[in-house]
Formats: sequence, C-alpha cells, structure tokens
Amino acid sequence: MKLFRTIAALAALCAFGAAAPAWSQTKTIYIGMNGGPMEKAYTSQVLPDFEKANNVKVVVVPGTSSDILAKLLANKANPQIHVVFLDDGVMARAVSMGVCQKLDDAPVLKELYPFARMKDDMGAGVQLGMTGIAYNKKLFAEKGWAPPTSWMDFADPKYKGKVVFQSESSSTFGLHGFLAINRLMGGSEQNVEPAFTKWSSTVGPNVIEYIPNSAKISEMVQTGEAGLFPLTPTGVSDLQDKGLPVAYVNPKEGPVLLLVDLCVVNNNPDPALAQKLAQFLVSAPAQTKAAEVGKQIPTNRLAKMPPAMQQSLGNVEDLLHKVTVVDWDAINAHRAQWDTRWNRQIEQ
Repeated sequence: MKLFRTIAALAALCAFGAAAPAWSQTKTIYIGMNGGPMEKAYTSQVLPDFEKANNVKVVVVPGTSSDILAKLLANKANPQIHVVFLDDGVMARAVSMGVCQKLDDAPVLKELYPFARMKDDMGAGVQLGMTGIAYNKKLFAEKGWAPPTSWMDFADPKYKGKVVFQSESSSTFGLHGFLAINRLMGGSEQNVEPAFTKWSSTVGPNVIEYIPNSAKISEMVQTGEAGLFPLTPTGVSDLQDKGLPVAYVNPKEGPVLLLVDLCVVNNNPDPALAQKLAQFLVSAPAQTKAAEVGKQIPTNRLAKMPPAMQQSLGNVEDLLHKVTVVDWDAINAHRAQWDTRWNRQIEQ
C-alpha cells in the first residue's frame, strides 16, 4: 500500500511537471508594421509594456503596407496576424476588402483627434504624419540656394538632376507629391490629367532617379545626388539621426496628411486580445513612448512629445489646419490605371 501511494505521488508530480510549462506558457500575438526605425522603436520600448501587463509576446511581422495587405488577402479566411499598421491609403483598401473588423467602443477612442477615427471605427490612426519637402542642406549651401518653399520647386530648372522622386505606383510619398503638384496645375484626385500631361516639361527633367521607396535616399544624400525629395518629418529625423545633412519644410501650399492607421484583423485567432492591443497602441502612454523613442507624431491628443520634437513641429492643432487631405476613395478607384500610366509614361 505504501509502495502504491509512493507511485501515485510520483505519477501526480510528473503529471504536474508536464502540465506546468503549458499552464505558464506565454501567448504569442502578431502585428504587421513597417520594419526599420518603426519596428525598432515599438519592439524596444512600446510593446514590452503590453507584454508585461498581459503575459503575452508580441511579434512584429515587418513589411511595407502593400506587402502586409497582400499577406492578409492571401490568408483572409485564417489570418495569423492579429493587428496591422498600414498607410491610410492602403488601409482604405483593406477595409473595403473586408480585412478589418470594427474596433471595440473603448473610451480611449474619444482621446483621438477626430480625423484619426476611421468611418464606423473600422480602424484608427496610430501615427500622424505629413508629406512635405526634404532637402540636402549641404548641397543647398554649396550652391547658394535658399530652402525650398513650394511644391512647384520640384519643377524649378535650377534643380535639374538633383530631384529624387519616389514612384507614384509604389510609394505614398511619391503619390502625395504627384497629387500635390497636380492640384497646383489645376487638377484633383478625380482629374490627374494636368500632372501627367505636364510632368515631362516641368518636374520630369529635374529627376535624376525614380526610386520604389525611400530606402535609397540616405545613400543618395551622402553622394550629393539627392538634393530635393518628398518625405515626412519623421523620415527626415531618421536621416538626421544617421548624421545626414537634411531638413524638412512644410510647403506654403500645405503638406499632405499621411496617417498610419491600425486595424484589428478580421477572423484573427484571438480577437479579444487583438482588440486589447489596438486600444493600448492608441493610448496616450503608448504614443508618448513612440514619440520619445521613434519620433512618431501622436494621434492621441493627451500624448506628449519630447521638447525638441514639439519645438520643431510647433502646435500640432495649428499644423493640421494647413494640411491637404486627399480623397482615398477616388484614388483607390483609379489607382491601377494611374500606376500603369506612371510606369509607361513617367518612368519609361
């Protein structure tokens, strides 16, 4: 009998030992976002707070907005990604394709700037941005050029061979620059004929290279090839952190609003936890940290920016009165035709 009790006790102990790791195992949740500085900021400083509070591991799946959307569409019925960050134009497409589920009606949503809440709360802005003009300060000083002031400076003949433009077909920055110039030529998102017709005699001759994204800009600034290019304040800050002589200017006509939106992926494996992560990411504490370590401009009105960043940007409320907001429904309805025409006519 004593032997039996001993064997039973040992068996129970072994069973507990086998079950303990499973019982204490940390859940894993996946978030899709841009790699590079954004991924580094979130994985090093922002996401650990959520992980500790919820006994969960958050794994970043890096990629461009278009890459991440393609992954989601390929696994629409059984997605492995729980939450995604997408540029606002790509997010509009994602929502229209049924990729996102409605955000829970949490109090934190009321802390966001009104423009950061997507229609029907299908997503929310997590980072405020704007596309304006970046320039190579060293090159400008050597040439004796004053800083640029207008979108139409991209067409100034003195910058011949010194303009780098991101492709409209693959970059939001390039698309924004193209649309801003199109507006000044008399067009709109419903009519891009002015820019397409006049590009070859205005901006086109100044462009040394069309690039698919902004990754090559740092190299081109170092070699002196890149003098002028569309970019965001955050993008410029990243280049400055590398020691590059670049500066950002808001065009007098206004920069173009660029939001990075988040959404909870439809049919994801753990919707409750995904909703919780989304609420955390738009909260003031999370966005304050993202501003401190990643120079991300908050969409939560209660979040704080570092003094140097605040001084550089000025009053965000005032800045928002000057931004141009593009019509993503009109853009997405015609984007495929524009892309084909851009690749054939502009980047031929």
